[in-house]
Amino acid sequence: MAIIGIDLGTTNSACGVWTGQGVELISNRLGDVLTPSVVGVDASGEIMVGRTARQRLIHHSDRTVAAFKRLMGTDHKITLGDQRFSTTELSSLVLRSLKEDAETYLGETVTEAVISVPAYFNDNQRHATKQAAELAGLTVRRLINEPTAAAMAYGLHEKQEGLFLILDLGGGTFDVSLLEFFDGVMEVHASAGDNFLGGEDFVDAMIDDVLAEHGLSRDALPASVMQNLYLQMEGAKRRLGNAQTLNLKLGDREVTHEVTPEWFARVVTPLLLRVKHPIERALRDANLHPDKVDDVVLVGGSTRLALFRSTVGKMFGRLPSCHLDPDTVVAVGATIQAGLLARGEGLDDVVLTDVCPYTLGTGVINEDNPRLGDYFLPIIERNSVVPISVERHLSTASNNQTKMKIRIYQGENRLVEKNVYLGELSVTVPKGPRGQESVIVRYSYDMNGLLEVDVKVESTGKTYYQLIEHTPGALSEDDKARSLQRLAALKFHPRDGEENRALLARGERLYESSLGDRREFIADLMGRFEQVLDRQNPLDIARVQKEFKEALDSLESEDWF
Repeated sequence: MAIIGIDLGTTNSACGVWTGQGVELISNRLGDVLTPSVVGVDASGEIMVGRTARQRLIHHSDRTVAAFKRLMGTDHKITLGDQRFSTTELSSLVLRSLKEDAETYLGETVTEAVISVPAYFNDNQRHATKQAAELAGLTVRRLINEPTAAAMAYGLHEKQEGLFLILDLGGGTFDVSLLEFFDGVMEVHASAGDNFLGGEDFVDAMIDDVLAEHGLSRDALPASVMQNLYLQMEGAKRRLGNAQTLNLKLGDREVTHEVTPEWFARVVTPLLLRVKHPIERALRDANLHPDKVDDVVLVGGSTRLALFRSTVGKMFGRLPSCHLDPDTVVAVGATIQAGLLARGEGLDDVVLTDVCPYTLGTGVINEDNPRLGDYFLPIIERNSVVPISVERHLSTASNNQTKMKIRIYQGENRLVEKNVYLGELSVTVPKGPRGQESVIVRYSYDMNGLLEVDVKVESTGKTYYQLIEHTPGALSEDDKARSLQRLAALKFHPRDGEENRALLARGERLYESSLGDRREFIADLMGRFEQVLDRQNPLDIARVQKEFKEALDSLESEDWF
């Protein structure tokens, strides 16, 4: 049975399978390799995923959501129509769509997958990703960090030796990984990143500058206006080579705005400064000078920005490598890892090591200044090679103490309250003078980025165990069962005719964004297309579908959104 590789992205997702000829990226029901990570609910309560949902972002913003990956690992709920979803459930719907596409392509049931996650995803976010896969009917054989997957796709493991810096700037996250290749071994030396820096933030910076110029706030504009503005700015970002004049509708105002490379550079400079910090941190953690890096590899759709590439080029004094499609390279790498797990033909074994991106530790009493809260005691330092297991000895802090709470945190601050709380164990110890009773705390961190904590009371030999699962946004077994039952009862748009529904949704978006003769023209196009669909003649539908798509392409080329 095949194991598929999945890139579950903020903006787009993709999947593939290893065949005898190599990686085969799987097209979705619309013939696209990339599936937008967008979920919507229509008026009848049916679920839409992908391009059809994306077309409804503007005029059905109360029933459509995108970029929810940024909220993974939290308890945030999103309302679509009259239904509420957790971000884990929304991600599961995207994974389910990819799973169905893979099953259609392979002609068999798919139950196992390798899924990529940002290298800087914390423990909560990794658990949420695994639970999303379970809700979609997939067992995660491996969570692979996105930069590591990209390195595998570039085939860097075929080189004799070298140090490579992978920079992954996607729609919502920025990851940096420093990897070394030698003798068939791919070893990650350091990872760093920013979970809230991506292409979405560059567009947000453009929007914020325009609104500030006209004295407006986001809250003052309807959601549909904001979505329209977002799409216009996203389109302008993709066409930055020349100056562009945009006609913007901001509530009851209609304004023009000049988008130039100089203006864009000014508004995104703070973001480019943030790009430098994780790069410098990864190099510093590995105790390496930039001159020691043999190559810099760019991954993620947002690395197409010329300004980003020039920033990186100035830092390293060379042009970075970007000869593979940055949108699909992570999916290719995840698929190679899936092929290795399935022992695919034509694949040489690669020894892959990774690192723990965050420091993991526990809280200890702050006797110096109690009002600041407990101190953070590191147990597994960030960028330690995984899998890893580390022990620390802790003792009681007061006389006649009978309980010790081992609180588990993740982060880099010396105070626990500024780090991420992951869970805790309550340990019973015999009464005695302060410091007499001690425990051995063992943290074990695996290749999937999942943490196990064991505590042994030295005097009694009793042991306690905690697998970090019940984190914010995570589902208990009962919650998971209820969620599976609820998701199973949802109605999904049938696969047949998905292209036609996507075209009609696109036409509806253009109609609602237009006025006058242009609106009447679009209405006429849609009416004629719907009439042909009603006649259910496949040949006529194929012909008119092509004509309708070409007409919509022509309308969108006028820079209307």
